[in-house]
Amino acid sequence: MSEPTGTTRRSVLTSGATAGTLAVAGCLSDFTGGGSGQTYTVGHGDHEMDVDAGAFPEELHIYCVQTGWSNWGAVMEAFEDEYGVSLYDAQGSSGEALEDMRANARNPTHSAYNGGYSFGLEAMSDDLTAEYKPENWDVVPDDLKTDDGHVTATRQMTTSVTYRTDVYEERGLDAPETWEDLKHPDIAKDLAFTPPHTANGQASALSVNRAYGGDLDDLDPVIEYHEEIAEHGADFRRNVEGPMTSGEISTVVEYDYTGLNLKYNNDEFDEDQIDVAVLPGPDGEPGAMNVPYGYALLRNAPNPEAAKLFMDFVLTEDCQELFFDAYVRPIRADELDQPDEFPAQSAYDEAQFTVDQEELVSKQADIQDELVERTPLQGAQ
Repeated sequence: MSEPTGTTRRSVLTSGATAGTLAVAGCLSDFTGGGSGQTYTVGHGDHEMDVDAGAFPEELHIYCVQTGWSNWGAVMEAFEDEYGVSLYDAQGSSGEALEDMRANARNPTHSAYNGGYSFGLEAMSDDLTAEYKPENWDVVPDDLKTDDGHVTATRQMTTSVTYRTDVYEERGLDAPETWEDLKHPDIAKDLAFTPPHTANGQASALSVNRAYGGDLDDLDPVIEYHEEIAEHGADFRRNVEGPMTSGEISTVVEYDYTGLNLKYNNDEFDEDQIDVAVLPGPDGEPGAMNVPYGYALLRNAPNPEAAKLFMDFVLTEDCQELFFDAYVRPIRADELDQPDEFPAQSAYDEAQFTVDQEELVSKQADIQDELVERTPLQGAQ
């Protein structure tokens, strides 16, 4: 079975050293004091300000900053080592966090939200968030942050294809290079997608759709693609690890981190039995959707000073490196040396794309309904 993403083999080997590097590197914002009353300069542009360590809590509460996910455990440890502020282990999903934010809107219990970017946008629409542009906000791609500083991406998942190399070898199949290759009957017969009403499944569908010329208002290309592969047996699956292990399915469309975790953290396989590919369309069109995760400062948040310092900390290069250890690409991946375990950076450069997140949020219910209604693949519900 796979190990949880927060305790990967890679992170066991490297997170301690990275955390140590962070501690040695010293303060990540400008330090302007000493002892009691230390201050740190945080923020970007008009949001730059000094925060006083005397106002920091012993424990900072931020939604969905939790051990066992995206290597947040190492991030939490490194932040505490640097500033002496521990993070509450906030287990829960993005949806659960949004519901709790709404329930406690008048008296927020947490200082910031961290999780699915689209849920952050929903919180912003509900007037639950506040403007804050953390340090390094300017290097986050424009389409992965709001102009007013309410929501900022910190990391990203990318649609990819995970496949059994040993099965492909037995069948005499070449490694897939474009989405067109998955139409081969010997691949499509046990190919699985994640159902389209999930964030992962929606991204998979929109990746194929974009690869064949579609957009958020035209889903015909992915429906036509589903019609072709359905003839050979492809379907939707919710849980893929067991079927991949048993050989029931040989190919699955998932986020890159899921495939890489299966490749490097599964005792049932040797690493060379699994591979992960980021695919473009048949004529070189982008075919790998980046799905951002991010954070937002909450309106009337308790402990806003410490929350701002933490938000700055997460966007530093040293902290961004920690996400790699859980096979999650940080939002500043283009500036960093991507580990060899990932598909080549050139593959991402060729195939990746993003969509306007606010437009997607406004349309995703209709998109998911249409995909479920029109797809011929079994298991969409």
